[in-house]
Amino acid sequence: MTTRTPARRVTVLMGGISAERTVSLSSGAGISAALREEGYEVRVLDAGPDLGAIVADLTTHRPDVVFNALHGRLGEDGAIQGVLDWMDIPYTHSGIRASATAMDKAAARAVFLAAGLPVAEGTVIDIAAFPAADPLPTPYVIKPLNEGSSVGVEIVRTGSNRRAAIAAAWTHGPHALVEEFIPGRELTVGVMGDRALTVTDITPNPATGHEFYDYAAKYQTGGSQHVLPARIHPDAFAQALDLAAAAHRALGCTGATRTDFRYDDTQCGDGPGRLVILEVNTQPGMTPTSLLPEQAQTQGIGYGALCRWMVEHATCRT
Repeated sequence: MTTRTPARRVTVLMGGISAERTVSLSSGAGISAALREEGYEVRVLDAGPDLGAIVADLTTHRPDVVFNALHGRLGEDGAIQGVLDWMDIPYTHSGIRASATAMDKAAARAVFLAAGLPVAEGTVIDIAAFPAADPLPTPYVIKPLNEGSSVGVEIVRTGSNRRAAIAAAWTHGPHALVEEFIPGRELTVGVMGDRALTVTDITPNPATGHEFYDYAAKYQTGGSQHVLPARIHPDAFAQALDLAAAAHRALGCTGATRTDFRYDDTQCGDGPGRLVILEVNTQPGMTPTSLLPEQAQTQGIGYGALCRWMVEHATCRT
């Protein structure tokens, strides 16, 4: 990272054209308001489908830093990172390779396995062949290779007979990742730089009909309960912190990330149970219900300070 003068002009890149556009707009609104309160000159840029318009705006109103508040494809997968590197504009969060690898669930699994990190048993399938047979023993999870926020995730249980319906409604490309269903809880750990923050236990609210931590449970008020620090076995708590930091390093991430886990403590007695990594989010949500700001707050880092830290740690990889 080259030495540069402190950033004063920040463009918050938000919106985008992925399935997570609404989440990104919410994140961007909170970030831009917080950065203004922190004393930055803030410009908001809604990243639509016209890449030329994005480049033209950034050229005309060249910022010191782009705060990348995009989520999902084209914003979180290395695409916009490559544009910003080409323009030599520092930006928040991870660079091209880490972003692209983390967004591709199959590629991320390969990295985790090579680093000796625990993942669920799984395989990539051709969605066209899915109706014919179960690719794994039930129950299992089917998910898109390159979406976030649990978009498109389905649990297939014994006797559900939903393969044909899932395949017919599939809009996430010709392939999918299937993994064994891990019973128990969903945990998450935020990382800032080389520091794992804490562990959150996420419980979807059954009164709202959420079977797991899906898109609605993530972003609807009351969709889930967040318990932090998580009340789990102390060895599992320490392991989750270590694994999140290790996954961040293995992917080559920078800035802030958030690693999601499944934690099976259903049959472990007094033991620590089983942890498996689901994914690393290279651009965690920054909405009012988002997990990273909650975790930072428990460490004495308020929302504005968190946004400022991300701007201060923005880099350009050229």
